[in-house]
Amino acid sequence: MAKQNGSVLLRPQRAVGIVGYGAYVPRYRLPASEVARVWSGRMDTLPIKEKAVAGLDEDTATMSIEAARNALARARVDPHRIRAVWVGSESHPYAVKPTSTIVAEALDIVPLTSAADWEFACKAGTEALQAAIALVGSGMADYALSIGMDTAQGRPGDALEYTAAAGGAALLVGPAEESVARFEASLSYVTDTPDFWRRAHAHYPSHGQRFTGEPAYFHHITSAARLIMEETGYGPADFRHVVLHQPNTKFPQRAATMLGFKPEQIQAGLLVPVIGNTYAGSSLVGFSAVLDVAEPGDRVLVVSFGSGAGSDAFIFQVTERIHEVRDLAPRTSDYIARRTVIDYATYARFRGKMLMK
Repeated sequence: MAKQNGSVLLRPQRAVGIVGYGAYVPRYRLPASEVARVWSGRMDTLPIKEKAVAGLDEDTATMSIEAARNALARARVDPHRIRAVWVGSESHPYAVKPTSTIVAEALDIVPLTSAADWEFACKAGTEALQAAIALVGSGMADYALSIGMDTAQGRPGDALEYTAAAGGAALLVGPAEESVARFEASLSYVTDTPDFWRRAHAHYPSHGQRFTGEPAYFHHITSAARLIMEETGYGPADFRHVVLHQPNTKFPQRAATMLGFKPEQIQAGLLVPVIGNTYAGSSLVGFSAVLDVAEPGDRVLVVSFGSGAGSDAFIFQVTERIHEVRDLAPRTSDYIARRTVIDYATYARFRGKMLMK
């Protein structure tokens, strides 16, 4: 791996951290067995148990608002002090009209704020987080809201349909002295690896099947994780929790093993077996689940992956304030426990799978 001159770490001039966090996962669940029943009849190799599905009245904007409300409840910050609202997603409701302005208006953050939508497949949410850290860390703002949320798409009968799910999380970045998780360092690792794509006007994405593994997911995840540990001087044993992007159940477990982590280090943030791959929200909702159970002093490594391809790696350390704010909003596990099972026909109706002219 070629390194540039000097450190590749991204660190702000001002100490910052996560001052509020919140997740949202819709209640509807489609069992993987329902997808198999309709398309293959095979029940022996299902990649997950079930996935979360957005309801008829839910989209990336409405779910982002719910997650952000939870983050603000924990942060206890006046919304008018938030200088940026950035939403990362690959399923924005409008091709031309920002999701971020809808969220900012609903939360009474307008009008004196920056609003923007971010895209980079499944790492759009961590892109927004990295930018929020930079904005607050530069001193240009005291608070910036970053969100990763998706109502992910999957072609009927495709392998993605088993795992493509809905949900995500919101993180409010602010001064380190107010944080529940103090930011230590970040870095990004990207290449032009076309493992997954969706052309303009295409209804569903396409993917390179096995190509999405070795040269895409595993190369970028492990490269980013190894490099940030090398640059900071940390090793696997220095982290209590590790959150890796979760396109399925096996990939993050295998990547964790390749990096020298133990199964218990990734357990708290491994949500894909029960809610599926929430795409731009995957890494952030996993981080949210970790913050729900982490103790002060715990160090957390978060590594996202976005097809196209790239990974963002972050290191945080949990602070004493986590105990003060944790129960001020629903926990991630509360949303996971709140579930209504639906069949494939209901799912097809909710997600507009039947196109009628």
